[in-house]
Amino acid sequence: MNVFGKRLKHARQLAGLSQEQVGIQADLDPMSASTRMNRYELGKRAPDYELVERLAFVLKVPTAYFYTGNDEEAQLLLAFHKLSKSKRAQVMEFVASLGR
Repeated sequence: MNVFGKRLKHARQLAGLSQEQVGIQADLDPMSASTRMNRYELGKRAPDYELVERLAFVLKVPTAYFYTGNDEEAQLLLAFHKLSKSKRAQVMEFVASLGR
């Protein structure tokens, strides 16, 4: 399984959705939604970036999450994405302070 497929499957399972449900919510044809999602998860096919953005929206994860090969970065992206705007600003201030 490739990185994209691994991340997609993990995000889908976290959301508690079937492959078909994710595909339909991402505006895929209901007749092929399950098959297409299965192929993406197995790494047999790769969706275009526009579809990846829709999948991220449906699964409530940042688009970048699907592309990082580093598991720690993936966890950080998920955690950061869940924060409020003010908490994100605090995190960014803290990170900036580390480089000083």
